[in-house]
Amino acid sequence: MAKRKQVGKRVEGWKAKSWFKVYGPESFGKTYIGDTISADPSKVMGRVMQTTLGEISQDYSKQHIKMRFKVNSVAGDAAYTEFVGHEITRDYMRGLVKRKTSRIDAIILVPTKDNKKVRLTVTCFTINRANDSQAHAIRGAIMKTVAEQAAQMSFEEFSKMVVAGDLAKEAFKVVKAIFPVRRVEIIKSKVETPVVMAF
Repeated sequence: MAKRKQVGKRVEGWKAKSWFKVYGPESFGKTYIGDTISADPSKVMGRVMQTTLGEISQDYSKQHIKMRFKVNSVAGDAAYTEFVGHEITRDYMRGLVKRKTSRIDAIILVPTKDNKKVRLTVTCFTINRANDSQAHAIRGAIMKTVAEQAAQMSFEEFSKMVVAGDLAKEAFKVVKAIFPVRRVEIIKSKVETPVVMAF
């Protein structure tokens, strides 16, 4: 009997919940990205949804790019989100690694023109093995290029540039003048949440 009562409560709780359709931000076309369930619309706020750029753009060559969006507003049964980061899958990254070459990573925190802070991991794959001084020069050039681009753009513009691969292309143009490189990828981005001080 006790078991039956517990099941009944769970069923009643489930029936009391509603489904919310979740949409991406305007910068990504307000595309439908999934559903979430809650009994209280306020509890939908802050939820993070994950999809791929392939799903959003209907370009399935981009399924290796995982996208994260956080709900920042709810209207009726619709929840709207903001972009909070992306990451390239490990399987895709493994396919880029070649023998007798170098992989050079640069991690940088940059502010956009509208003062949103984004932490990026940028990876450069060389054609030949680079020595320490060459790797240092490549890393410095990447960090300078990324910081300059971020400073000129709003967060929406910059996030689109990151995910579309345009920022990686800009970094590639600069780095190839320093050393022969095969590819530059922005493998991860994360929007930094401002810390609110409690008094």
